[in-house]
Amino acid sequence: MANSDTPSQEHSRRQGLRDPVCGMTVDPALGKPTAEHDGHIYHFCSEGCRTKFLSHPDDYLIAKDPVCGMSVARANAEHMTKHTGQRFYFCSERCQSKFEAGPESYLDDIPVSEPMPEGTKYTCPMHPEIIQDHPGDCPKCGMALEPMTPSADSGPNPEFVDFKQRLWITAPLALAIFILEMGAHIGIPIANWIGHGIFGWVQFALATPVVWVCRPFFKRGWASIVNRSPNMWTLIALGTGAAYVFSIVSLLAPGLLPDQMADGMGMTPVYFEATAVILVLVLIGQVMELAARERTGDAIRALLDLAPKTARRVTGDTEEDVELDQLRSGDILRVRPGESVPVDGTVTEGRSSVDESMITGEPVPVEKVAGDEVTGGTLNKSGSFLMEAQNVGDDMMLSRIVRMVASAQRSRAPIQAMADHVAGYFVPAVVICALLAFATWWIFGPSPALSYAFVAAVSVLIIACPCALGLATPMSIMVATGRGANAGVLIRDAEALERFSKVDALIVDKTGTLTEGKPTLTDAEPADGFDEAALLSLAAALERGSEHPLAEAIVAGAEARKAPRKVSTDFEAITGKGVTGSVDGRKVALGNLALMEDLGVDSGAMAERAEALQAEGKTAMFLAVDGAPAGLVAVADRVKETTPDAIRALHELGLRIIMATGDATATAQAVAKELGIDEVHAQVSPEDKNALVRRLKGEGLSVAMAGDGVNDAPALAEADVGIAMGTGADVAVESAGITLVKGDLGGIVRARRLAEATMRNIRQNLFFAFVYNTAGVPLAAGILYPFLGVLLSPIVAAAAMSLSSVSVIGNALRLRAQKL
Repeated sequence: MANSDTPSQEHSRRQGLRDPVCGMTVDPALGKPTAEHDGHIYHFCSEGCRTKFLSHPDDYLIAKDPVCGMSVARANAEHMTKHTGQRFYFCSERCQSKFEAGPESYLDDIPVSEPMPEGTKYTCPMHPEIIQDHPGDCPKCGMALEPMTPSADSGPNPEFVDFKQRLWITAPLALAIFILEMGAHIGIPIANWIGHGIFGWVQFALATPVVWVCRPFFKRGWASIVNRSPNMWTLIALGTGAAYVFSIVSLLAPGLLPDQMADGMGMTPVYFEATAVILVLVLIGQVMELAARERTGDAIRALLDLAPKTARRVTGDTEEDVELDQLRSGDILRVRPGESVPVDGTVTEGRSSVDESMITGEPVPVEKVAGDEVTGGTLNKSGSFLMEAQNVGDDMMLSRIVRMVASAQRSRAPIQAMADHVAGYFVPAVVICALLAFATWWIFGPSPALSYAFVAAVSVLIIACPCALGLATPMSIMVATGRGANAGVLIRDAEALERFSKVDALIVDKTGTLTEGKPTLTDAEPADGFDEAALLSLAAALERGSEHPLAEAIVAGAEARKAPRKVSTDFEAITGKGVTGSVDGRKVALGNLALMEDLGVDSGAMAERAEALQAEGKTAMFLAVDGAPAGLVAVADRVKETTPDAIRALHELGLRIIMATGDATATAQAVAKELGIDEVHAQVSPEDKNALVRRLKGEGLSVAMAGDGVNDAPALAEADVGIAMGTGADVAVESAGITLVKGDLGGIVRARRLAEATMRNIRQNLFFAFVYNTAGVPLAAGILYPFLGVLLSPIVAAAAMSLSSVSVIGNALRLRAQKL
């Protein structure tokens, strides 16, 4: 059938699929807010977006294609992409492809991102003491400042995106010049084929773009000099800059250099290859570091995403969707099934089952009725209810968790701090040696003294160029990460490795860490006159009408034990007590002791047995038929098979094991007794876990925290080392320094061994990086010339510099064979 829409209707139908303000997909059939503008109907996800649109509609209707400059209607644009958190619209797929292939070329090489919320504070990832209220560069090292707390809508780190683009540009150029230069050393006379003069200009043409694209490194080096805070950027800028300048002099004015520097063809050497390769290797290390920091931001965004974007506010007889920032304490809100609770508050009407695992870490939803408190970010499972908003904005529990995670994660790797501290002395020493070498040769050297002085100074700077220093930590981390992944252990950064090798106490969550994280049927004990099949058949018949996880465990257990399937009628759920109904014309009840007392059922000896089951960490439920006891069923979250052996191994390593869980005290103590855990803290909140970590650290202990729930995120971040179960919540994984992919607690033992081996490897790498350069400086300065008449050529200096890098790489690769 032909489309009968009018042009206006067709436009409305097409553009109505996307909110012109926020870009969200909108279904017009859901009755969302609409507005008419210039003869067209526009649909919005919320009243807030509609208000923004009506105030400045043209701002949300037309965008400029950054490639060709054409105007594009945002609402029905078929081609759109996101770069550094900002949306860009295109007139065609071709323009979009061009932009995605190289966005910086269309944005004046300036990384952009969506504006951060008002009041955002920015800090330096290398110097967290630097805090200011606007973006910019760190006054100490020149690195780009980052938001202290990312917003939910912020895109990737602009510097991360920028450096990846720079790497794509420079890597092929550095590889090409490396192949050209190495050809002569392996017997391929490329320079003879094209001519030595042209060969030098080809290298210059390839290296110069690399130097230009990597100019942020020179900017940071300059900032370190201006601010009197010498670091590795000072060495990188001086070393590569000196190599590049020396090469230009050699290419343009070879007569300034001594004749002994020339080869048999009368050509003086150039070191464009060393400059380009060093800069690209350092750039690779920076991309790896920025990628790790990007994951830190993901943890905060994962937390923020738990809260809905809008809330349904009830005013009298009307209901409307409003943005969270428009809510005030005292507002009445409706929360429908499947929606997240928008803010902290109290239920005023209705009842439901709410998944509070983000707070408690426990998988069992909690029944909520009028007067009960609910927490923003938790998930409403079944019923609909009204609530009164109490804590909104920064006062919400979720906001407090975000702040705790952000504060705990703003830290530096101690090993890098050590390298920077040594570099603080190493850099001035190298510069002084270069100046002394220059002055000594200029004053006392043979003719041409100035040329000898220049060569000696350049050789000192080249041999001290800290390429190996830039590779020392990233190479070991990269190899260790691959080795750990094969063993089911994921490592985030050097800090986690170094700290974990010194851990004294290990805090573990129960659910999902020690246990499987899902309840299962463990016991079915019938009373006289019933057998197990009949007991489970009746219990499962009732529980099929419930959505509670414990009910699912009973139904699944009955089916697994092949109990006959029966159907219940007159089903009724009694909040906090259990369920009742009729099965085969008999009145059946399943629940706790309080339900049995309400129904007048004499539990008798079953009550004592129920207490014994609860002491084993199980949830026991009574079954009654026609007012008489019929038996007990028990459900428990089973301890993982690998947990007991892992706990014993950790004790053998001298670790103090502490359990911190939101579960009931009796259940927690039962599990702790079974596993031989040293200390138990039950019914704790996320803030309590965080406080426990701080207390232990205040006692002088090095603390590791292992967990898998959203509720564990603050403690994981606050601990010296956070260890997350890979089978748990994403935010727990993102907040941790170590992740056990297979959810196997025994991986902690493997992680400890890997940590010790990796930190030993990193220290060896740093030794190679500093000692090679330090030992080579006197040789480059010409200390052997008075005795042997030998002046170290910059070629030898570059070779020594490369040898230190090869030593670092080779040493790091040994981790691949490390036994865990």
